[in-house]
Amino acid sequence: MNNPKVFLLSDATGETAENLVNAALTQFRGVGAQLNRISNVRTKNQVYEALDAAVAQRALVIYTMVNRELSRLVHDECEALGLTNFDIMTPLLMRCSEFLGATPNETPGLLHGVDEEYFRRIDAVEFTVRNDDGQETRFLNKADIVLVGVSRTSKTPLSIYLAHRGWKVANIPLVGGIDPPKELLNIDHKRVIGLVINPERLVELRASRLRNLGQDPRTAYADFEQVEAELKQAKAFFRKQKWSIINVTGKAVEETANEVLVKLKLK
Repeated sequence: MNNPKVFLLSDATGETAENLVNAALTQFRGVGAQLNRISNVRTKNQVYEALDAAVAQRALVIYTMVNRELSRLVHDECEALGLTNFDIMTPLLMRCSEFLGATPNETPGLLHGVDEEYFRRIDAVEFTVRNDDGQETRFLNKADIVLVGVSRTSKTPLSIYLAHRGWKVANIPLVGGIDPPKELLNIDHKRVIGLVINPERLVELRASRLRNLGQDPRTAYADFEQVEAELKQAKAFFRKQKWSIINVTGKAVEETANEVLVKLKLK
């Protein structure tokens, strides 16, 4: 397999699990597997977003979730999507529970210390989760980075990835027939990135999303002409606002994140 991808999902930082996975990958020299860690995955929507990205990359999914319900969701979704997956945490928790005669707390992140950098990242992640998908627009001016794009352009996984590295990120969806929030138009254009994707790929992602939700993929949401029109309108809007534009087609989250930081001169 050329340039294989490994997605690591964690409901905490995922640092310990990443070290473990990297130790395993070093046993396969010359393979060049690319590891993408997605931290603080604590909601169903975050799971769906991460696994949609994994499907696009045909990735192996390794996950560490102390919450059994979330862990079961990841497993079931991976099986439904045909993704090879491995649960690091659940078998270990079960053995420890049997041996100790106790029930685990199911609280993510207990292992990590409380240094200043850790708290900075936690603040960034909390801000980003609160400002995901246009949920809260009053604090857009406090964001280090604002991502804008139509549905299924990797706004949420990209936001979480950047947040884990300490950046406060807000993302705003563009929806046909609905004006973007006025707060967005008042943001310094040097802090905003417009995300686009090739229409063929977007149709695939949207159709897959609808099927996963048990809905008919033959709707306007996944119609090629509709998708093409949405993207054309979005690009025109981005150019009018003088925002930098990034095409996310075929790119890993970390690759796009690096491009965001470079375009915004944050690195």
